[in-house]
Amino acid sequence: MLHHVGIVGTGSYVPEKVLTNADLEKIVDTNNEWIVSRTGIKERHIAEPETPVSELCRKAAQKALEDANVAPEEVELIIVCTVTPDYAFPATAGLVADMIGAKHAAGFDLSAGCSGFLYGMTTAAQFIATGVYKTALVIGAETLSKLINWEDRSTCVLFGDGAGAAVLQPVEEGYGFLGYDLGADGSGGHLLTCLGGGSKNPASLETVQNKLHTIRMAGSEVFKFAVRIMGEASFKALDRAGLKKEDIDFFVPHQANVRIIDSAVKRLGVDPEKVIINLDRYGNTSSASIPLALDEASRSGKINYGDNVLMVGFGAGLTWGAAVLKWAKRK
Repeated sequence: MLHHVGIVGTGSYVPEKVLTNADLEKIVDTNNEWIVSRTGIKERHIAEPETPVSELCRKAAQKALEDANVAPEEVELIIVCTVTPDYAFPATAGLVADMIGAKHAAGFDLSAGCSGFLYGMTTAAQFIATGVYKTALVIGAETLSKLINWEDRSTCVLFGDGAGAAVLQPVEEGYGFLGYDLGADGSGGHLLTCLGGGSKNPASLETVQNKLHTIRMAGSEVFKFAVRIMGEASFKALDRAGLKKEDIDFFVPHQANVRIIDSAVKRLGVDPEKVIINLDRYGNTSSASIPLALDEASRSGKINYGDNVLMVGFGAGLTWGAAVLKWAKRK
């Protein structure tokens, strides 16, 4: 018999340093009006050069555990969803486990770009549903500022740093995750990349000089893909959950671009009042964006026990994911 699995606690953290659009005007040929009109972003948080992503993970994880009233020793699985790990190896998940005192936890990192958190939650939920583990900690975290080419105005204005975490456990019948949809299309992998540092382009003087260690994106192609796939994935997840769009209480999309979100909302036919948006303050934090928004919505009292929540995202890979859950956390 499979267990019902839900989120019992959330937490998030962003670095203190804020980079506004006015600050970017001094760095690259752009302006506030251009950025806001095309992305909806007004500012983003940036980690200090010496701050690794594991530190952001630690702070978000500790808040999530406190919110769930779960001790670190109770955590049996940690999944860190990131494309900016501390190292190629060891996995950031192991480092975080040590930092928070999760002495009994298995752990691994998961790379699915901005879809990472949805991939991570879906994966963790299977371990709990089958009874392998009771408590899992899923963290989406990025320090994308370390991969930015600050001379590329098409990408440097988009991204920010942050972390969001969720504690998953068995919940009562009818609550928790009700439906998922995950997917990947490697033929579009070249549309959003960081080419340097892997086994194909090992770090060298040449890769650094050619800025292969920075983000490259075919913006218009990614935009078209995102608008299409967010609607398709959402409807598939709703169908598997046995729900219709009218049943959605809150819609938590990946916070990449307000125009993408608006297009997805129109395709879904969701009431704009039900959409959680915070990218104006954080920019695109990749795998951290959905858990950041989810944590803010939960702590502010927007999302409450029994609400149907739809989450959907897309990212490098190209990947996509959607999940529907009935909120199981009581105040």
